[in-house]
Amino acid sequence: MQAQSDLVGIDGQADLDLPGALEHIREMYVAMMKSLARVVEAKDECTRGHLDRAQAYGLALARRVAPDLARRPATAFGFFLHDLGKVGIPEKVLCKPGPLTLDEWGVMRAHPMIGAQILEPFRFLAEAVSIVRHHHERFDGSGYPYGLAGTDIPLAARIFSVADCFDAMTSDRPYRAAMPVSAALEEIRANAGTQFDPEVTGAFFDLIREGDAFARPEQQALLRAV
Repeated sequence: MQAQSDLVGIDGQADLDLPGALEHIREMYVAMMKSLARVVEAKDECTRGHLDRAQAYGLALARRVAPDLARRPATAFGFFLHDLGKVGIPEKVLCKPGPLTLDEWGVMRAHPMIGAQILEPFRFLAEAVSIVRHHHERFDGSGYPYGLAGTDIPLAARIFSVADCFDAMTSDRPYRAAMPVSAALEEIRANAGTQFDPEVTGAFFDLIREGDAFARPEQQALLRAV
C-alpha cells in the first residue's frame, strides 16, 4: 500500500515523499532568489563577482568566529543574498557613475529592508533574513536601518559586515578605483569598535595572517606579507 506522504505525479506514480518535496520547493525558491540576486549584480559591471567573493570571505570568517553558524545553510544564503533588495533600487541610483547625493543615499539605504521583506515570508530563511536586514548596521550604533549597536546586531551580520566591506573596498566601483589591499586592511583596523565588532575584526586579521583563505589569487602575496 502506498504511503500517504508520497507525492503522486501526473502519471500516477509516486515521485517524492512529502519531506523530500518540501525540501525540493525550498531549493527551488533559494535558486530563484539567487538568480534574482545575480540579475541585480549583472546591472553593474564593477560589482560582478562580489556576491560569490563576499559569501566565501564571510564563510571563512564565520568558520573562525562561530563554526556552528558557518555550517548552517541559512548563513550561506544570507551572505549571498545580502544585496537582494537592490532589485528595488532605481537603476539611475544603483548604477550611477559617480558619488551619490544625500537623497540618493537615502534611496540606496532602503535595500536591506527591501531584501528582508522579499525573504521574510519564508520561515526557513529566517536567519538569512536577519543577515540581509542588518548587514549595514555598525558596532557603534550609527548604521542602518535600525541603528543597532554592539551585540544587539546579530553575530552573522557582524561577521559579514567585515567580509562585505573588505571585498567592496578592494573592488572597482563606478565612483572610485579599488583600494590597495594594504589600505583596505588599515581601514578595517581603524574602524574596529566603531563600524566593526572588534572581536570579529581580530579574528579577521588572524585569518589574514594564516595565508590565502580570505583573498582572491591576485591578493594572496600581499596578504601573506601583512
